[in-house]
Amino acid sequence: MGNNVKRLAILGSTGSIGQQTLQVTRAFPDRLQIAALAAGSNASLLAQQVSEFKPKYVALADGDVPSGVDRLSIEEIAAHPEVDFVVIATAGKAGLAPTLAAIRAGKKIALANKEVLVMAGEIVMAEARGRGVHIHPVDSEHSAIWQCLEGEQGENIGQIILTASGGPFRHLSVEELSKVTAEDALKHPTWQMGKKVTIDSATLMNKGMEIIEARWLFDVPVDRIKVLIHPESIVHSMVEFSDGAVKMQLGYPDMCVPIQYALSYPERWSNEALPRIDFDQLKSFNFDRPDMTRFPCLRLAIEVAGKGGTYAAALSAADEVAVGLFLDGRIGLMDIPRLVEKTLGVHRSVDNPTLEQILAADGWAREQIQGMV
Repeated sequence: MGNNVKRLAILGSTGSIGQQTLQVTRAFPDRLQIAALAAGSNASLLAQQVSEFKPKYVALADGDVPSGVDRLSIEEIAAHPEVDFVVIATAGKAGLAPTLAAIRAGKKIALANKEVLVMAGEIVMAEARGRGVHIHPVDSEHSAIWQCLEGEQGENIGQIILTASGGPFRHLSVEELSKVTAEDALKHPTWQMGKKVTIDSATLMNKGMEIIEARWLFDVPVDRIKVLIHPESIVHSMVEFSDGAVKMQLGYPDMCVPIQYALSYPERWSNEALPRIDFDQLKSFNFDRPDMTRFPCLRLAIEVAGKGGTYAAALSAADEVAVGLFLDGRIGLMDIPRLVEKTLGVHRSVDNPTLEQILAADGWAREQIQGMV
């Protein structure tokens, strides 16, 4: 194996981002090799992936792993000496422990899990800086900001502008939103994503969490990060600099593009399979301010971002449980922000929390919201 081959561990390989990472891997067999895969409970799909990509190591939370591979924990895979690059594509809290394990083992990281930085961004980024570990963002918005900031000085950032598609319900009234079903909410107009992220996109909670992520990734105060609705999903985000100049990163809305950039950086690999924008067919770009009345999840996340402490961990956990309840048909879409706000209202935040205090806040919020239902 040549020195230019990157040995990948994909954590969450059976999810949307994991599968798209494997799609990128197929295009570059001479540059990318799958060393390890980790999944939750989709044992059948994991078995197919093992058969195709021949990893030596596998983690599976629930079920039997295929024969011929070594079963490890997800943290052991993240820190394994035969892994160069760890792709964190799990959903929710499950991404935090392996991210820290990968950082402490000095691995490069491609991060696609919002909750890792929402819950413990200050701790994670401090550990990464202290160990010289590079975290490459996979979210299209944060990848866009990362690309816009290449060659720039941090002190010259005026503001970061995150774009949001607005999801499928941006024109609905609050009353209409209360009648939305899970089936309706999973039909995103421009992106193919996992269920949790798709629901968070419909409520704009994902955009609020992205504000918290950006605050830690790029070391920018929350009050200099704003959100604009951009339904075409062509402009993935923008950075305005101190002299008034604005950079924006554009691309076809396909997650394989930011995934490939995270893996190829500092190079850009030619990939004819990736879709291109047909600028002749683009008639206009539209931008609008988000409506906080119709999308209270965004308001809640912005408030939490300004408070600090363990509020963000409580927000993340409460939202994860509430989204699960909505997908199970036990609550309505607008019950998600109602339950999250109620949970935050009784949370006793801890300033400058330790990792243990963050995990305690996470557990407390999960119990709290389950008790409400």
